[in-house]
Amino acid sequence: MSTDREASVEMLAERRKHSSITDLLLRLVREKPLGMVGGVITLLLLLTGIFANFLAPYGMNETSGAFLASPSAEHILGADNLGRDLLSRIIYGARVSVIVGFTATALSIVISTLIGLFSGFIGGAFDVVVQRLVDAWMCFPGLILLLVLVSLMGPGMWQIIIILALSFGITGSRVVRSAVIVIKQNIYVQAAVAIGCSRTELLVRHILPNIMAPIIILFSTRIPGIIMTEASLSFLGLGIPPPTPSWGGMLSGAAQRYMFLAPWMAIWPGVALSVVVYGVNMFGDALRDLLDPRLRGGMGRYSGAKVKSIKVKSIKEKKRNGYGS
Repeated sequence: MSTDREASVEMLAERRKHSSITDLLLRLVREKPLGMVGGVITLLLLLTGIFANFLAPYGMNETSGAFLASPSAEHILGADNLGRDLLSRIIYGARVSVIVGFTATALSIVISTLIGLFSGFIGGAFDVVVQRLVDAWMCFPGLILLLVLVSLMGPGMWQIIIILALSFGITGSRVVRSAVIVIKQNIYVQAAVAIGCSRTELLVRHILPNIMAPIIILFSTRIPGIIMTEASLSFLGLGIPPPTPSWGGMLSGAAQRYMFLAPWMAIWPGVALSVVVYGVNMFGDALRDLLDPRLRGGMGRYSGAKVKSIKVKSIKEKKRNGYGS
């Protein structure tokens, strides 16, 4: 009997989970059209990065005799000064952006969650010391701090991932800490303390699941910033070292030297970077608006058409009951 009851509870929970995801997607399409476009761009970025070997017509460093060739049927977006196909390098550059953006973001979220969770939950002198260290870290200009860390660790993909994860992770811990402090004051947490729940159980079962919404929002809004920062470092020659294609690296060096002779060398990587950063930003902002409970309450959830429909129904109901003129 108990087994059947547990199975039915699990089925109900799974059904609710699927319905909530479907509801989120429907609201994204209905209320956030720009966010939906951003989601499509983010999905295309992921697919392009994953299947770059199959989508690219040439190898990322494969050369030919078409030096500085203009866009044509053979090279759709043209070729660079070494005869490498720009479309293929942009596609492989998407893979670099996916690896750096999502990996560094995931690691930074882990760092932010650990710092914010323990700082907000323990509180007291521990919280004061940790937050003063975070303040000291945030006092330094971001780009200067990144340049110092890159000069210490050296350029390279994994070095850049670790540096970006550390920088964004420490800065973003404030968001997680604020969410933990709010959740910690709720009655159900105090009730769990009263019945003797351990600190580990409080963190794992009562606090961490209830701060997942701001963590998801932080993840989605942090990806474009990390992609843009990696491109900036690569543009300065301190990011992904050549010949690995990076959109920021493709905008510097030869692209600047041949700007007037072969403008497509700078135009297409810039377009790819702009579209991706814009799309991921729009998608992250839409998720924030849909998931943040502070933005979901009241009239914030309803579009103008829904508000108008509700008002019309209310007026008709009053007239039907004889309260309106």
